[in-house]
Amino acid sequence: MSEIANAALPAVVLVHGGFVDGSGWEDVYKILKRDGFNVSIVQNPTLSLVDDVAVTRRVIAGQNMPVILVGHSYGGAVITEAGNDPKVAGLVYIAAFALDKGESVAALIKDPVPGAPVPPILPPQDGYLSLDKAKFAAAFADDVDKQKADFMANSQVPWGLDALNGTITEPAWKNKPSWYLVATDDKMIPPLAQRFMSKRAGSTVVEGAGSHAIYISQPHAVAELIKKAVQGVKGR
Repeated sequence: MSEIANAALPAVVLVHGGFVDGSGWEDVYKILKRDGFNVSIVQNPTLSLVDDVAVTRRVIAGQNMPVILVGHSYGGAVITEAGNDPKVAGLVYIAAFALDKGESVAALIKDPVPGAPVPPILPPQDGYLSLDKAKFAAAFADDVDKQKADFMANSQVPWGLDALNGTITEPAWKNKPSWYLVATDDKMIPPLAQRFMSKRAGSTVVEGAGSHAIYISQPHAVAELIKKAVQGVKGR
C-alpha cells in the first residue's frame, strides 16, 4: 500500500471479551499492521459495561481518523454501545454479542438454545465470574494450541457481574454498517444465536469453522473480514 492509501484507511480498534485480555489479538494485530493499518487494542477491565465502554471511547478519542470498531464475544456488547461515537464508521463482530436496546449479555444467555453446550462458568465469587480451568480449552479454545489454551485458562481475567448485566442504551448497529463472523464450532455462544444476532443487526455475515477463540486460531480469516469492513466503509 502507498502512503496515500495508508493515510486514507480508517483506524482499527480491537476490543476483547470476557475472561481474557487484549493480548489474544496479537496475531490479528500483526497482520493488519503489516498491511498498513493503524491498529489499537483496548484493555478493558471487564468490571462493568459502563466502565468498558468508557475505556473504549478513550481509545476511539485518540484516533485522528474514522474508526472500525471490532469486538469479540462480550466485546460485542461494548462496541454496540461505544460504536455510537461519531468517529466510528463501522462495526465488526467476531463470535460476539450484538445486543439490542435494553438487552444485556445475561438476558441473552438465560434461555440457551436447546441442546447447545453449557459454558463451564463457575458460580460468582465476590461479584466476578470465571470459567472452570479444567474445561476452559474444550469450551473456549479447542482449536488453539494446547499450551496456549492452558495459559489462557490460567491467566483468566475475572468477568464482573456488572459487565454481564450491563444493558445497551442504543445499539450502534442500527445506524452504522456491521460485519459478523460466525464461529460454527463455538461452544460458548451457540452458532444459532450468532446467526440470530447478526441477521437482526443486518450485518454482512461470513462463517468459519472455528471455536469461540477463532480470533486466535484463525487470525487471517478475522483480519480479512476487518479489511472487508474497511473497504465497505470507504466505499460509502
